[in-house]
Amino acid sequence: MNIRNVEPGVDVSQTGPSGVASTGPTVLPGGRARSVAARVPESAALLVVLAALVIFFTIKSPYFFNTSNFTNILIASSVVGLVACPGTMLLISGQFDLSVGGNVALVTCVFAESYTHHNPLAISLVVALGTGLGVGILNGFLVTVIGINPLITTIGTMEMTYALAYILTGGVAVGFNGFTTLGISRPFLQIPWMVWVFLAVVALTMFTLRRTTYGRWLYAIGANRAAARLAGIRSLRVIFFTFCLSGLACGLTGLLLASQTGEGSATAATGLEFSVITAVVLGGASLAGGRGTMLGTLLAVLVIGVVNDGIVLLSINSFWQEFVTGALLIIAVGIDQLRLRLKAE
Repeated sequence: MNIRNVEPGVDVSQTGPSGVASTGPTVLPGGRARSVAARVPESAALLVVLAALVIFFTIKSPYFFNTSNFTNILIASSVVGLVACPGTMLLISGQFDLSVGGNVALVTCVFAESYTHHNPLAISLVVALGTGLGVGILNGFLVTVIGINPLITTIGTMEMTYALAYILTGGVAVGFNGFTTLGISRPFLQIPWMVWVFLAVVALTMFTLRRTTYGRWLYAIGANRAAARLAGIRSLRVIFFTFCLSGLACGLTGLLLASQTGEGSATAATGLEFSVITAVVLGGASLAGGRGTMLGTLLAVLVIGVVNDGIVLLSINSFWQEFVTGALLIIAVGIDQLRLRLKAE
């Protein structure tokens, strides 16, 4: 069977020697419900949850259901969503990047320090993007060349980048003026540039995963890395490139965040790594690799954004946002393990 021709989401283990999906054992009536539950797409469940949340918060708060508030939700979701795009790719391939929060914070600080020291805007932008990309390259090198576990690698670089951000700024936010276009300007439909950039990156990621050879390689590597290698896929190169994309996305996100807030801060993206992994897993990507969609991640990002917005509008203690994010992560991983168990049965 040629792995290069496998469509995203197809379970290689359920195909026979000819590449035709086997029917498998007869499902008993008692196990039919479990079999159906295992095949329910995450996107459908997330749509129901998202609709229920919108209805609930609309009833509870008169300020929720309006264009201005929906725009605010999209703005807040853009930061998590942008980083979640390559995060989805990484998890599909069986990898993950926990350094994204520190990377984004470091990018905001590097840009602010460069720009406030009278460097041209173009130079400051290139240096900031290069910083984000450099962290991605370092992660990719340590994982694919040195062979360090991605969990250990990205936890280490997360601590390093947060520390560098504090060292660079002395622990004090560095403010600046004159760079608000990306974060504040609203060129069309009263929606900021950062939202349009977010939606464009989401569309590009969807196309990449569904329509390109590179996207199929990610699914094949995550499903069975040994088989992918035998099929001629250069797994290490693909994984390295995906880590680079994650670093580049952090660079772009850091610039958007700096433009929105008008400062560079070591605390600019605290907890972002956990919000990203929560969104990706909640969206249907498996920690085991080989499964996931950008549509599911997008819906999960919106669910998290709506919940956080609703908590603010209902004047609930903001620390509950962290509680909800942690609970959603546990629920998402639990659902993933349950689906794998049902699938095995």
